[in-house]
Amino acid sequence: MNRAAAYLATIFTVVGDRFEDRRNDRGATAVEYGLMVGLIAVAIIVGVALLGDQLEALFNEITGELAEPSGVSGGGV
Repeated sequence: MNRAAAYLATIFTVVGDRFEDRRNDRGATAVEYGLMVGLIAVAIIVGVALLGDQLEALFNEITGELAEPSGVSGGGV
């Protein structure tokens, strides 16, 4: 009977240690994800800053073409 109790105590200890290690790793994982999100945001900001003028010119060109519809008469109904 003592051997069974010792075996169960060992199992509970091993399982408890594994779950405790995972809880400690969660904080590190959250920090790593936060750093990745921050780096992605910086990359997006740098990309927009470098390509901003080109994108604005492209959108202005597209807007100019959309403002002048072809084949549509201005007559009333």
